[in-house]
Amino acid sequence: MVDDLLAILIIAVFYTSSLHLLPLLAALVPLGLFAALVQRRVRSPWLLLPLAAGLVHASGIHATVAGVLLGFMVPVLRRDHQDGPGLAEQFEHRRRPGSRCGSSRSSPPVGLAKLYQPDGTVSGMPITASRRWAALGVLSAAVLLLSIDGTVLALAVPSLTESLRPTAEQILWIGDVYSLALAGLLALAGNLADRFGRKRVLLFGAVAFGLVSLLAAFAASADQLIAARLLLGVAGATLLPSTLSLIRNIFTDPAERTRAIAVWSAAFGAGSAAGPMIGGFLLEHFWWGSVFLINVPVMILVVVTGIFLLPESRDPSPGPFDFPSAALSLLTVAPIVYAIKHLVHGELSPMLAVGIVAGVLFVRRQRRLANPMLDVDLFRNPAFSGAVLANLISIFALVGLLFFFSQYLQFARGFSPLQAGLAELPATIASIVVVLLVGIAIRLGRGRAIAVSLAVAAAGLALVAPAADLASYGWIALCLIPVGLGVGLAMTLAGDAVISAAPPRKAGSVSAVTETANELGVVLGIAVLGSLLTATYRSGLNLPATLPEADRAAATDSLGSALQVLDPVLAETAKQSFVAAMQTTSLVAAAFTAIAALVAWRLIPSTEPVAAADEVPSASPHA
Repeated sequence: MVDDLLAILIIAVFYTSSLHLLPLLAALVPLGLFAALVQRRVRSPWLLLPLAAGLVHASGIHATVAGVLLGFMVPVLRRDHQDGPGLAEQFEHRRRPGSRCGSSRSSPPVGLAKLYQPDGTVSGMPITASRRWAALGVLSAAVLLLSIDGTVLALAVPSLTESLRPTAEQILWIGDVYSLALAGLLALAGNLADRFGRKRVLLFGAVAFGLVSLLAAFAASADQLIAARLLLGVAGATLLPSTLSLIRNIFTDPAERTRAIAVWSAAFGAGSAAGPMIGGFLLEHFWWGSVFLINVPVMILVVVTGIFLLPESRDPSPGPFDFPSAALSLLTVAPIVYAIKHLVHGELSPMLAVGIVAGVLFVRRQRRLANPMLDVDLFRNPAFSGAVLANLISIFALVGLLFFFSQYLQFARGFSPLQAGLAELPATIASIVVVLLVGIAIRLGRGRAIAVSLAVAAAGLALVAPAADLASYGWIALCLIPVGLGVGLAMTLAGDAVISAAPPRKAGSVSAVTETANELGVVLGIAVLGSLLTATYRSGLNLPATLPEADRAAATDSLGSALQVLDPVLAETAKQSFVAAMQTTSLVAAAFTAIAALVAWRLIPSTEPVAAADEVPSASPHA
């Protein structure tokens, strides 16, 4: 019965014609599937139904891809969490005298029974220093690609609009559905990584991301591209918490782990900077689908190298899977993200109330469960809450700045998109340089170092305001350096504080908290600071009463539209109004960041926190 219902659900999702129902229904697919997997009630033959439907239906590519992905997922995930390590670990242990790599459904084989530490890390495989950093390279490549993928789509919208002819509503869904799925499923994905194995979930996500990228690149309609973007968000949600939680378990030395997280953060920042430049180059030479094809070779590299370089780790006693918690986590984050996104257009969506109510129910349920999906009591720890807030504000300020700063460079200063991307490099390069400064900063103590980093970023944001009036771009570039330096350092130290607050066996769930805070920081930065920028721009724009109503509406909508309909004199007035709005917004971002610095100074201790009571140290790496 469960098999039939799931098959019908899969087909209904991928053939639904309503764009309003598509994201909600498709988000239920992984939840229903994972719940059935945990209960051992799924049998693989039912996967033939979506495949068959795809073959007989003229537009059945969605169901076909769903069947392929789920066919890969079932044999990977339908294994008991005590079955032992994956193929790479079994291969290594087969070569050792006396090792046994058999498999049992009830208990791990004798040769593998002692491979897992009580904290869920692998102890049978020596993790040398070179292997640790090579593994970090694999994890950094994954987040680098995700970061690039999140920035290239905006450049491709004009080209894909000409090719696919989407409606205005479809264009919004093409942009929004990825972040909704990603943010909404992070908590669930982190829990699944703890349960089934972080390496296993990461490799599944990489394979899925590569396959769905092919679907996106060759989408023949807007509906197909929306479905592909939705699945990319689902796959991305499995990648992010897995990378950070693997770092938590691979790098057991706190100082070394902090440097590793700095590299991980730098890769994310580098991807954000490289995305527009890579996308611009591809779109100049190839069709719009090429921005998705770049995912495929990178994900192949991640899978091939990850099989042999990444050690497996998981929670040895995850407890029963709680489907209501998974559903409530999705119904909390996704509606809130959706509502925040629509604040930019001046809309107060009722989805905000849905998210808040679901969030309250989620917290109440987690407090009642003996083995919750997320230990919400961690937020009672001021150090943990302060670190999460510092992370959120760092992303909030940086994304908000780059959002309006890019418009300023292109519309007010006349830069091309490629020139604007290059002009933002000082902030990105500074955020990468923090890898070299982490060791020095940590000597101040974690709390003081985060507070000072945020203060430096706030100073840079405040200096951007007066520099915007200067003729030379060089002064603005100098102001961007402290912004990138402060934000990069604060994100590194705050992220390390968050994942260090829980034992390694819960690294996936806690990593999901960091990633969810990052996603909320992105949407809040664009929504709050973007709304402030728009409101200030409109209030300062003085247009003559004789201007036609259509031109007036276009001019007040955005500076880009104003430059298309206004004469040179009024266009210069619009530029001045936008610069003034950008200065105000930059100062507000600086104020938020300064407040976060004070909170970090007050809440986050500058001494190393005591490890959690149930934390068991992992095996000492063999250098």
